[in-house]
Amino acid sequence: MKTLEQSNPAVVAPSGSKQAGEALRQRWRWVEATVWTERMLETLERGVKGGKWFALIDKVYDPRNLRSAYGRVYGNQGAAGSDGQSLEGFAARLEAELGKLGAELQESRYQPHPVRRVYIDKMGSKEKRPLGIPAVRDRVVQTALRNVIEPIFEREFAPQSYGFRPGRGCKDALRRVDELLKAGYNYVVDADIQGYFDSIPHEKLMKLLRMRISDGRVLALLESYLTQGVMNELREWEPTERGTPQGAVISPLLANLYLHPLDLLMQQSGREMVRYADDFILLCRSRIEAEEALRAIQQWIEAAGLRLHPEKTRLVDLTEAKAGFDFLGYHFRRGGKRWPRKKSVQKLKESLRAKTRRNSGESLERVIAKVNLTLRGWYGYFRHSIVTGLKELDSWLRGRLRSILRKRQGLRGRGRGDDHHRWSNAYFASHGLLSLHDARMAHL
Repeated sequence: MKTLEQSNPAVVAPSGSKQAGEALRQRWRWVEATVWTERMLETLERGVKGGKWFALIDKVYDPRNLRSAYGRVYGNQGAAGSDGQSLEGFAARLEAELGKLGAELQESRYQPHPVRRVYIDKMGSKEKRPLGIPAVRDRVVQTALRNVIEPIFEREFAPQSYGFRPGRGCKDALRRVDELLKAGYNYVVDADIQGYFDSIPHEKLMKLLRMRISDGRVLALLESYLTQGVMNELREWEPTERGTPQGAVISPLLANLYLHPLDLLMQQSGREMVRYADDFILLCRSRIEAEEALRAIQQWIEAAGLRLHPEKTRLVDLTEAKAGFDFLGYHFRRGGKRWPRKKSVQKLKESLRAKTRRNSGESLERVIAKVNLTLRGWYGYFRHSIVTGLKELDSWLRGRLRSILRKRQGLRGRGRGDDHHRWSNAYFASHGLLSLHDARMAHL
């Protein structure tokens, strides 16, 4: 089996010409230009001597990189971390804050604050999902750090990995799943790593980082984020002995890196894998192949110090009636048929309920305008669903709107009987309400 050092060698373009330089910059157009000069990109594609990068910390604390990192952090917005400093507070003292961070990094005095832990609702469950919120200053440094090291690992990441990668996303992963299902891959290993982000063993992860990075100060910086701990809701510090906190800027890259050897294993064994962060499936042509793939995954997961969810990991035979699987918000059936999974519909309804309360004092036009924003975004993602079910959603939403209109006339309950004539489907269409069913039919 190939090692990390042997994986995905880059194709080196002839250098020395303006055309070659433009092609190089185009291939790496997403990188931070203040860090990755044309000369560094040429070295990246050619392969650095010994496979390891030295002297990177000065690029992390370069004032231009820190300023660019701040711009990205500010663009993403977000709440204050455990130190209580808001983005606005950081921005008010921007030059001083960036100068302080640069000096601390240069003099090896920088220490991250504990991550502020909050819990958010988990769709379809009474459980709460933990989310980590780093301090603003730490988000800036993590972004600057990612600007430096991400291309080093991105050069080698496998094509079946789609999550949190430049120029890739959910729709690319969904297209690949669609291609494989239509090609007759009817046996699916639907895998779920239990508590993945909170379970990554630190030493094993650091070993992967050391395979490419030899700058001790950068490695120490990365390790400080793994061990910075969390500040819980009672303002008590808790150590982090495993995992990389969800919500941290650097976490997606580290999570992808830790699963990269699994990507290589599946790639080298000829398995068709589609992975989005810790959510992945394998598509096979036979049950025997799927069973072998599942065993290989189980062995790798155990050796990696992780655990597959015993209830959510399964083998799906799409040749069986009504057999299907969920992936990235969709429910899939044989031949590539797909529609929004139940949780996706539930999430949409929760959002629409908040905008169509019976006691809303806004005009119908204003309510519809807000509803349409949600519907357009949702439809933009689920526009490739089969038509079935969209008509029911349209009807449900119009019922919510009729309830608003009934209440304004002193009536109770949902629309019924004559209400469907008084406020017909055409009535809502004339007020600009988007119909999911009609939009889908127009794209058939």
